[in-house]
Amino acid sequence: MRSLILTAVASLMASSALAQSAPPHMPADLSPAGVRAADEHLALEEVEGAEAMAFVAAENEKSLKALTGDPRYEGLRAEAEAILTATDRTPSPSFLGDGIGNFWQDAANPKGVWRRTTLDSYRTASPQWEVLLDIDALSKAEGKDWVFKGADCLAPDETRCLIMLSDGGKDAVTVREFDTTTKLFVEDGFILPEGKHRIEWLDRDTLLVATDFGQENGKATLTESGYPYIVKALKRGGSLETAAELFRGDAADGGYGVSPSVYRDGDGAVLAVIFTRPLDTFRSETWWLDGTDLVKLALPERATIHGVMGGRLVLTIDEAWTRTGLPNSGERRAGSLMAVSLNSLRPRTPTGPIHVSTEADVIVSPTARQSIDEVRVFDDRVVATIYDNVVGHVVAFTANGSAPWIRTDLPAADNVSVHLGSSSRKTGRLFYNFEGFLTPSTLALVDLRASRADVVKTAPARFNASTHVVEQFEATSADGTKVPYFVVRPRNAPMDGSAPTMMFGYGGFQIGFPPAYKPELGKLWLEKGGAYVVANIRGGGEFGPAWHQAALKENRQRAFDDFAAVARDLAERKITSARRLGIYGRSNGGVLTSVSITQHPELYHAVVIESPLVDMLRYPDLPAGASWIGEYGDPRIPAEAAFIARYSGYQNLRTGADYPRMYITTNTRDDRVHPGHARKFAARLGDMGYDRLYYEETAGGHSNDADPVANARRWARHYTYLMQQLMD
Repeated sequence: MRSLILTAVASLMASSALAQSAPPHMPADLSPAGVRAADEHLALEEVEGAEAMAFVAAENEKSLKALTGDPRYEGLRAEAEAILTATDRTPSPSFLGDGIGNFWQDAANPKGVWRRTTLDSYRTASPQWEVLLDIDALSKAEGKDWVFKGADCLAPDETRCLIMLSDGGKDAVTVREFDTTTKLFVEDGFILPEGKHRIEWLDRDTLLVATDFGQENGKATLTESGYPYIVKALKRGGSLETAAELFRGDAADGGYGVSPSVYRDGDGAVLAVIFTRPLDTFRSETWWLDGTDLVKLALPERATIHGVMGGRLVLTIDEAWTRTGLPNSGERRAGSLMAVSLNSLRPRTPTGPIHVSTEADVIVSPTARQSIDEVRVFDDRVVATIYDNVVGHVVAFTANGSAPWIRTDLPAADNVSVHLGSSSRKTGRLFYNFEGFLTPSTLALVDLRASRADVVKTAPARFNASTHVVEQFEATSADGTKVPYFVVRPRNAPMDGSAPTMMFGYGGFQIGFPPAYKPELGKLWLEKGGAYVVANIRGGGEFGPAWHQAALKENRQRAFDDFAAVARDLAERKITSARRLGIYGRSNGGVLTSVSITQHPELYHAVVIESPLVDMLRYPDLPAGASWIGEYGDPRIPAEAAFIARYSGYQNLRTGADYPRMYITTNTRDDRVHPGHARKFAARLGDMGYDRLYYEETAGGHSNDADPVANARRWARHYTYLMQQLMD
C-alpha cells in the first residue's frame, strides 16, 4: 500500500512539474505571423507537396510494419471485413417514390450500388433489389475513384434525382442529374462541377444553388472557409454564370455557407422557401422568400429549422427567446422544440399589420437533463427523439390549437439510443431504429395515420455480448459539475484496475453520444476482454444547448477537465488504471485527445488521434477551419489566441514528458479537417524524440466511407495498436 501511495504522489508531482514547465515550441508572439514563424513544419500543410508526401510514405512504411506485422492484425482485419461486408446486414432504407431505396456496399461491390425495391419486398428476409446505379462500374468506366455521397430526388414522384459523387471521399462533390425510370444520367441534364454545393430542387426545371460562382470583380464568391454565400436559381439548360441571383450573404460570413431550403407538403407543393445565412458556426439569420419578397424573420440567431407544417415553421431554439405582443407572450426556454407562425415572424413596423397566432408555439420544452435530438415534420404532426439522462425515446406530437400539443410515445427498448431514419410525408410513414451497447439495432416503421408502429428488421448479433455488462456512472469535474459516462466492461472482470479500457470522447458542436451498438468494437475489442467507456462531457449535446455552450471558446478547458475527471473516476472505482487506459477521438475528438495527452500523460497509456484538429493556433488557416470559429474562438484575435494557446496540443508538447507511444492517423483526401494537423503533430513528436506511429490513408475522406474493405484495415490498425499498448 505504501508503495502505491508513493507512486501516486510521485505521479502527481511529475504532473505538476510538467504543467509548470514551459513548452519549447510555444511562440513568444501569438500573432498569426509569430505563430507561422515558430512553425518548423509548414511544408507538411501542402496536401500533396513533395516534402509532405515523402514524410507520409516514410511514416506509413514504419507504422504498417509495426501494426500489420503484429500476428494479431490479420485476424482482426478479417473479423472487421466480415462484419463490414456481411450480406445479412440490415439494408438502410430510404423512401424513394413509391418504393424503398438503399445504398449497399459489400466485398463484391466495395464502392457500392444504389438500388430500390418495394416496401412489401423490403419487409421480407430476402428483398428483390433492382440496381439503379453501380458505383464500382461507373468508376471503372470513367477511370475515377468515385464515392457515392447521396441522392436528392424531386418530390412527389422522385424519379429525377441529383447524384452526389466525390472524388476519393472528399466533402466536395460533382453533381449529375439521374432518371430512375431509365436508370441513366439525364442527357443535357443538370451538372455541377466539383464543389461544396448547397442545392435544392425548386421545380423540375429549376435548382436553387449556392456554390462557387467564380471571380466577381476580382474577388472569390466563397467565404474564407471555402463555403458559398450566394444563392442563384439555375434553370434547365442555363449556366451558373447566367443564373439569377436570389440571395446574397457576405464573404466574411462564418459557418458552413448559406443554404437554401425548399419545404413541401405530402403532395409535393411548396410550403416555404427559406435561406439560412450563417454568421458563425452556430449563429445565423433566417430569410423567407415570400413570393418575390425577401423577409428577414424575427428569430433568435441560435435556432435550427426542421421543417414547415402548414403556415408554421418548426424549429428548436438554442437560446432563450422572449416573445412579446402575443396572446401567449413570455420566455421560451433554450432547447425547446417549437412551431411558430411564419407570418408572426415578420418584422413589425409602426404602420404594418401585426400578425397574431393563438396556437401553442411550444411543442415540448426539455428539462435540464434532457435534450431534443432529431426531428421530422409531417403535414399534421411532428416526431422527435428526446434524450433523458442520455437515454432516448421517440415521441410524436399533434397540434391541439391553443392547448398543449398531444404527446404519443412510440415503442422502443429501454436504455437505448434512438435514431430517426427516412420519412415519407406523402404516406405519413417514418423509419426509426433503436440500439444499445450490447443490443443490435432494431428497425421499426411507424404509420402515423394508422397510429401503428411495428418492427421491420432486427440486425443479427455480431459478437458475444453475454460476457459484458453496461453501467452508467458520474464523475465530478474540476468545477464540481457532474459528468455522466457509460462503461461496458467484462461482467466477471476483477475490480482491481486491470481491465484494458478504451475511452471515447468528443465534447463539441452540440453532438451527443448515447449508447450505440458498434459491431467492430464488440468483435475486435470487447470479445478479447476489453472494456469501453463513453464520456458524455460538456461541449456535446447530451443535455441540450447549455451543456454545449458551457465549453465554448474561453471555456474549452471544461471539456478537457471533464474527460480527465472520468479517467480518474474509472481508476478510483478500480474499473481500470492508467496503465490499462487508452483514449480515442477523431475530428473534434482529436482536439480532445491531443490536449488530454499533453495535459495529463499520467492518466493514459494509449491514445488514438484520428483525423484531428491539433494546431489550434493555425486552424483557421487550414481549410475549412474558419467555419468553426464559433466553437473554438479566433486565434487571430489576441485575447482569443491567449486562451487557445493554453491548450493547443501542437504547441504544448513538452520535453521530458512521460507520453505513451501515440498513434496518429488521418486521410490525404480529407477536405474537412486538413491532414496537416496530424502530420505536424507526428513530426514534432519525432523531432522531440518521442516514439509514435503515424499512418495516412490516401483515399476515403473525413468520413472513411469510401470502401468497407479499406475501413476494415483501418479498424484492425486501431485495435492492434490498442492491444499492444493496453493488453501486452
